[in-house]
Amino acid sequence: MSPDRDLLIGGKEIPAASGRTTADIGPWTGEPHARVAAAGPEDVRAAVDAADAAFAEWAALEPFARRNIFLRAADLMEERGEQVVELMAGEVGGTRDWALFNIGVAAGALREAAAATTAPRGDVLTTQEPGGLSLAVREPLGVVAAFAPWNAPVILGTRAVAAPLAAGNTVVVKASEDAPIACGLFVADLLRDAGLPYGVLNVITNDKADAADIARELVADPRVRAVNFTGSTGVGRIIGTLAAEHLKPAVLELGGKNAVIVLEDADLDHAVNAATFAAFMNSGQICMCADRVLVHSSLVDEFTRRFAEKVAGLPSGDPGLPGTVIGPLVDEAAARRVADLVTDAVGKGARVLTGGGRPQGALHPATVLTDLPESAELHRVEAFGPVVSVRAFSDDDEVVALANDTEHGLSCGILTENGTHGLKVARRIRTGIVHVNDQSVGDEPQAPFGGFAASGYGRFGGRWGIESFSNTRWVTLSTEHSPYPF
Repeated sequence: MSPDRDLLIGGKEIPAASGRTTADIGPWTGEPHARVAAAGPEDVRAAVDAADAAFAEWAALEPFARRNIFLRAADLMEERGEQVVELMAGEVGGTRDWALFNIGVAAGALREAAAATTAPRGDVLTTQEPGGLSLAVREPLGVVAAFAPWNAPVILGTRAVAAPLAAGNTVVVKASEDAPIACGLFVADLLRDAGLPYGVLNVITNDKADAADIARELVADPRVRAVNFTGSTGVGRIIGTLAAEHLKPAVLELGGKNAVIVLEDADLDHAVNAATFAAFMNSGQICMCADRVLVHSSLVDEFTRRFAEKVAGLPSGDPGLPGTVIGPLVDEAAARRVADLVTDAVGKGARVLTGGGRPQGALHPATVLTDLPESAELHRVEAFGPVVSVRAFSDDDEVVALANDTEHGLSCGILTENGTHGLKVARRIRTGIVHVNDQSVGDEPQAPFGGFAASGYGRFGGRWGIESFSNTRWVTLSTEHSPYPF
């Protein structure tokens, strides 16, 4: 078991005021990976106190000094790669490849944050005032509340704080109860070691039973001026409502019901490989994973045969072994939920081509379904596990209707060797992200990342992330005295 961890407030590691701790359970072993402090409302207030006290000095720090901190943090991220591999395997059941992917994307996010500190930030406006100068400038908001999830803990823990910090804000992170170290404390340790001043980034960990109270306390604090949340649509609705009640902007990156579309002009070998990656990377526990593969009727029989055969051969089991592709889900309850979705689908007419059955602990087999009826719960809800359905379509109009038949709108992949055809279809898909001749899972720190409809609103990444966590002000300078009517 890893050493116990306390809260990080004002640059110091301190226990919860109550003295309580909570277990951080590893999904593969079912045993505690570590114990962390279980914060209460008084700890949240202390974290906001620290962030508020650090804000003025951090916001005033010259941009090149801030840039150097982020660049050093990116180097440290890569240097600590093996630590991340071990941490993610123990804490969330992540495979080695998934952990290394987290490192690469997170390091990129830190370097993008470094670039943002010295990038242009504002506009010179036209003005009707003679001799006047009119500016639109972007300035930091103050304290930002960040909710970091467990599924891509190092990527999303870094993304939760990078843009807010680069914009000059201070941050209080409420780390996921399922990955409090990887998505919160590890990222904060790294930035602190890179030279981030004390109090600029503070981390709260808590018991699951206290999650709602901690969230309410954090969002309601009047010193918190913005909120960012990545997680499920259900919890995101609650966080968004809380933020709205207190008139605070929120960036919400929520669930998806993503499709990979295989058009008739697709390369079949590429399509099988791409769809397998999209559906089963991190055992399907990525918001951009494909729940649905929609295949042109001319290709569906051959695609389905090859796809099911490839999925059946994916190595599964211990996430600590280098060849494992399908590791455990985040806990046994998640595996049971996925199995229940499959059971419901089969009971209503779906066919299992590979996988299915009951999970072993937190490990659910990679599963491919076909003939999924609209009455099945899996037709509507996000699987968030190693389950995907295959369905045929006859033409572009039908596949667009099928892809858009969901309340979500996060990502989509369109596989085709004809870019013009793919782009025409892409323009009709209602998602925040679409990839032509690629699958649905992709993340680059300079790109606008976010969803549509029940997949959330606002954008992380690039200048869009800075805009999400800064305030636009109109500033004028008059070089002549204006005449007034009285």
